[in-house]
Amino acid sequence: MATKTDVIVVGGGYAGVMAANRLTRRDDVTVTLVNPRPSFVERLRLHQLVGGSHDALVDYRDILGRDVRLLVDTVTRIDAAGRGVTLASGGTLGYDYLIYAVGSGSADPQVPGAAEFAYPIASLEDAQRLRPVVDAAPATATLTVVGAGPTGIETAAELAEGGRTVTLVCGGVLGPYLHPRGRRAVARRLAELGVTVVEGPGATVTAVTRDSVRLGDGRGLVSDVTIWTAGFGVPDLASRSGLSTDALGRLITDETLTSVDDVRVVAAGDSAAPSGLPYRMGCQSAVQLGPQAAETVLSRIAGEQPAPVDVGFVGQCISLGRQAGIVQLARRNDTATGLHLAGRSAGKIKELVVRQTVRQLASEARTPGARNLWFKDGQRQHLLRATRDENLATAER
Repeated sequence: MATKTDVIVVGGGYAGVMAANRLTRRDDVTVTLVNPRPSFVERLRLHQLVGGSHDALVDYRDILGRDVRLLVDTVTRIDAAGRGVTLASGGTLGYDYLIYAVGSGSADPQVPGAAEFAYPIASLEDAQRLRPVVDAAPATATLTVVGAGPTGIETAAELAEGGRTVTLVCGGVLGPYLHPRGRRAVARRLAELGVTVVEGPGATVTAVTRDSVRLGDGRGLVSDVTIWTAGFGVPDLASRSGLSTDALGRLITDETLTSVDDVRVVAAGDSAAPSGLPYRMGCQSAVQLGPQAAETVLSRIAGEQPAPVDVGFVGQCISLGRQAGIVQLARRNDTATGLHLAGRSAGKIKELVVRQTVRQLASEARTPGARNLWFKDGQRQHLLRATRDENLATAER
């Protein structure tokens, strides 16, 4: 009787689901997906959950391959030497290979009062806690969103479109990823929605109280509800398990997404740092890294050399309420260009992208490995060589 290869995927986000589904290409592989929640969370819709227009949940039965076993639990420790994991429920689980796809969440805010008085929005539980707070706030309440990346912009726009008084504190510039042309388009839309945008050198938050936000230039802003979207962190599972991580806590891997500590541990998504040069956090990279992590495992099972990671970007889509959005185009190396699409058509494209991402997960479940098209970044190898040369020169000095 043929021996089965047991693979555990830790984390059921975009990367984890894609990896688990891709692994089912081989009949002699058993796949267990360990995730703390029984439903898939559409992180791209968490701002909608807060605004009341979506629950941001998808049934795993709709997106997981039928041969993937879903275990609703949390991995508390990885024993790489013993090839096993400890579960929060008290049990243990052995593996032949492990894919580390724990994703990302809110970074621990270092600003005084932020942890106590501000509400994060990076996880399902965060958004679910915030929703009733927003609903209970008086119609005249001022809601302050801290952080002007995609999550902050989308949250501010969603709430403002719902009739709320919203201040968006940028901590610098509005939409730092965006090209200046795209940034101006976002600013115009936010102005139409009545959002007060606070940006510039003095717009860094220095303290949060129950009813205010203090800025670096000494200003104090009234804030009945403060929503914190500034910065992302990753779970510390890898570091707690004795595996090598970068400064943010992402698992350090080589270019095949294999841990530098253990050939049986492979990483994908926001929690991976290939060659110490991680990709931008988000589903655009996650849906590419997940299948490639699985292919690394499948190659090793077949006795073949895994291929190096190959990821490309097309831009960034941001919804600006339910009626508008912006599609910022980018080069494959994730550098924004001067081209963008804004308005109602861009809003429809963003909604289509969100829906299509879920369909992509389901497609991988039905026919794993059938779709591999993506615009790849041909500049990464040049960047890696330049970084290695710089590190070598530094070491020689």
